[in-house]
Amino acid sequence: MKLNERSLAFYATCDSPADNSGFLYKRGERHTAYHRRWFVLKGNMLFYFEERESREPVGVIVLEGCNVELCDSAEDFAFAIRFGGTKSRTYVLAAESQAAMESWVKSLSRASFDYMRLVVRELEKQLEEMRWGLAGGCGGSRESPGSCKPKQCPERLPALPTIPPKENGCAVWNNALGVGQPPDTSGCGGNDDEGTPRPPPLPPRRRVLNGEAVVESPSTFCQLHERYSREVARLRQDWLEKQRGPRP
Repeated sequence: MKLNERSLAFYATCDSPADNSGFLYKRGERHTAYHRRWFVLKGNMLFYFEERESREPVGVIVLEGCNVELCDSAEDFAFAIRFGGTKSRTYVLAAESQAAMESWVKSLSRASFDYMRLVVRELEKQLEEMRWGLAGGCGGSRESPGSCKPKQCPERLPALPTIPPKENGCAVWNNALGVGQPPDTSGCGGNDDEGTPRPPPLPPRRRVLNGEAVVESPSTFCQLHERYSREVARLRQDWLEKQRGPRP
């Protein structure tokens, strides 16, 4: 793996929040002596500095393909970071207290992308089970999606509005309120007593008699056009008067 030193140094010392930080004792690679170093954990990278105020890290440990476990050492509260492979290095660290050691072991064990991938898969599985449970009425049970059977809801759904009879293949003006009332065919006379706009008149009804279409209603296109034009003119006049405001 190729790493850019400048990018790593910037990432190690930038203001981004650290997952864990503190002093640890690190055993040397060639010598078994322990040196006190300042460690900073960010993501899957464990940086260590000579001092807390150091501007550049001494080294970095990429926590991928490794195991964090307790080990026997001359120092108390020691643990090791072991990588797979015969020539891989094992990092031996020691904390200053039992609580610090447990905190570091837990943080380092959860830092790899492999662990995050397992967590994401488990969360996706739980989310899928919750969706199946809500859809089938199983709640938060741990049953498999295949074993979850929908339950009938004891509550009764509200009744749908009655569909009125159709005129010329189309439903009447209002199918929710005043369904039983016949449509007003006298014209668009504005609003009714409750302030509800009146429906427009229905077109003339036709029936076939001896193969010829006969119009039952005396309304013609000219009459409808004249009626609607008067209504539009009246509405426009009302709108103009509202725009002008009250007269002094």
